Amino acid sequence: MTAIIDYGVGNLFSLKSSLNLVCDDVFVTSDAEKIKRADKIVLPGVGAFGDAAEKLKSSGLFELIKDEAKRGKPLLGICLGMQLLFEKSYEYGEHEGLGLIKGSVKPISEVLDNNYKIPHIGWNSLIFKKESPIFKYIKNGDYVYFVHSFQACDCNESVIATAEYCAELTAAVCRGNVFGCQFHPEKSGSVGLKILKAFAETEAAV
Repeated sequence: MTAIIDYGVGNLFSLKSSLNLVCDDVFVTSDAEKIKRADKIVLPGVGAFGDAAEKLKSSGLFELIKDEAKRGKPLLGICLGMQLLFEKSYEYGEHEGLGLIKGSVKPISEVLDNNYKIPHIGWNSLIFKKESPIFKYIKNGDYVYFVHSFQACDCNESVIATAEYCAELTAAVCRGNVFGCQFHPEKSGSVGLKILKAFAETEAAV
């Protein structure tokens, strides 16, 4: 069973539709007991980091996600959901993240020339940095779809892929059973479906 966490800040329909193509028993929920019973968790997200973190805290899901991940359950954060995996974000202030991966979230404007548009929107190829189980069905150079103005920084030990957009931006991370994609697998065609399929096949950490 794969639980997509509903906390009011994600494009849940397209994500659920994509996951339904590659695995069985996918459901959207904000119910703590259902999340605990799931084999895997997906944390989506669009919008501002501070607002999203506050919604997770007010719903009681903030600590629950941390606990389930620390128990070894596979967790995939997508876009803002990936950024929430980190220790903190500097998006319009300083905000606490889940702290499941070391590092912070900062504006991509810090590393881009003025000629590059923000947000970074469009298709970019992945540059693999490390092997990862979620990449087992795709190859280095495959294209995925991005929409973001912030990126994960100070996290070299967890970076498994980058993408070139004036500078090398963090595209995907992994720390044990915790995975993150800055891009949207559900909007990335067959490549994205292969990534979701690979995540659905990951085993719990022991």
